[in-house]
Amino acid sequence: MGCRTTRRMWLRAVPGAAGWMILPSRLSASSYRANEKLDIALVGVGKRGRWHAQAIGRIGQNLAAVCDADRTKVAQVLERKPEVPVYQDFRRMLDQRQGQIDAVVIATPDHTHAVIAARAMERGKHVYVEKPIAHDVGEARRLRLLARRYQVATQMGNQGMATDSFRRTVELIQDGVVGQIREVHVWYVFGGSGPQARPQGRPPIPEGLDWDLWLGPAPFRPYHPSYVTSWWAWRDFGTGVLGGGGSHSIHVAFKALNLGALWEEGNSGRIIVEGEVAEPCPENFPRWEKLRFHIPARGTLPPVCIHWYDGSEAELRRQGIWQKLEKIAGRPLQWKDSWTPRSGTLLVGSRGVVHTNAHNSICVLLPEERLPEAAGPPERFPHVAGHQQEWVEACRGGPAPLSNFDHSGPAMELLLLGNVFSRVVQPLEFDPVGCRVLNHEGADRGLRPPRRQSWEV
Repeated sequence: MGCRTTRRMWLRAVPGAAGWMILPSRLSASSYRANEKLDIALVGVGKRGRWHAQAIGRIGQNLAAVCDADRTKVAQVLERKPEVPVYQDFRRMLDQRQGQIDAVVIATPDHTHAVIAARAMERGKHVYVEKPIAHDVGEARRLRLLARRYQVATQMGNQGMATDSFRRTVELIQDGVVGQIREVHVWYVFGGSGPQARPQGRPPIPEGLDWDLWLGPAPFRPYHPSYVTSWWAWRDFGTGVLGGGGSHSIHVAFKALNLGALWEEGNSGRIIVEGEVAEPCPENFPRWEKLRFHIPARGTLPPVCIHWYDGSEAELRRQGIWQKLEKIAGRPLQWKDSWTPRSGTLLVGSRGVVHTNAHNSICVLLPEERLPEAAGPPERFPHVAGHQQEWVEACRGGPAPLSNFDHSGPAMELLLLGNVFSRVVQPLEFDPVGCRVLNHEGADRGLRPPRRQSWEV
């Protein structure tokens, strides 16, 4: 397995890389004070990880270590911060810097999110995990339990929940402004790759990449560069659009409609998942899928059906889905100046409709001339400076972030259940409290797919 990189090893592996040295951290994880910087380690230095490497400093905290299974990826970070300690194996980093790290940010491919987060929490470290927090339903359940056991601050990286618009919209829905909601629509104009054959040939593993470490808990397969560059297309590594996109778009509905109550001890409600997919995709994700999550009543809240659509816009139009959504909204679906501006969420109430962008960061109550402004500020939820800042304050002993694992764990269980459905394409009955599929043994096993030895969560 990978080990901590020495300067000589680094310069040999990465021509032109800047030199670096180890600087001891000032405070242990258990002794930092409110006016001290947190020492934050970063695992995963791809595109999103490099953004985090800069963001940690921008919000006034200390980048205490960086780690990636591919040593060559860390070069760009070292150009800006040559003094930061570098590791290849996150386990070695956690062992060697136990007293010098307060928290860990995780921005690796989806299949290693949970195992890294689990090892960090077991050592008492606060964790910020890029969405989705887990690769499968069982991992999401395990992370929620570990966070409770070790009493650490947790956050999933879905920034929309930190906006005033999100928080005020949740308040307005809870106050009954749009009436009872029995219907939710979430759509993405991406689609999956469809079934693909595994790439042929066995090219050499590049110098600097620990392939076994990159695979982590996933079943072994020989190296091929397409797995590294397109990991999101393969079920062993990615979570499809449900994990990558739904993990942004589900939260207004999940929070405002109190879906989390179904995961509370003593609740006997069952979730039914049914739908259609373009084709069987045992190793990849279907080109299009239409799922329906039938959610039972929660206290005084009525049952609700969450419709999920993912496919190209042309496919959604061909099936009449796009036209139906525009009719519900009463306006065009496109957002200006928004990530994936033609994806989004609609919550259909008896007195109005909520339309959000894909991040749930911009929300509008329709019709606008009759319903209140949803841009904020929130009245019951706190206003926060930003998603990362909210987590940092929780690390210091402040309130838990809205997207802590008590919220994002169940939300991801719901979404990742959809990936189990698309394997078997049969209606599934899910027990949220027991974390079981009650009517299909294969699907129940799919909640917790096998992992390689020593990589259990």
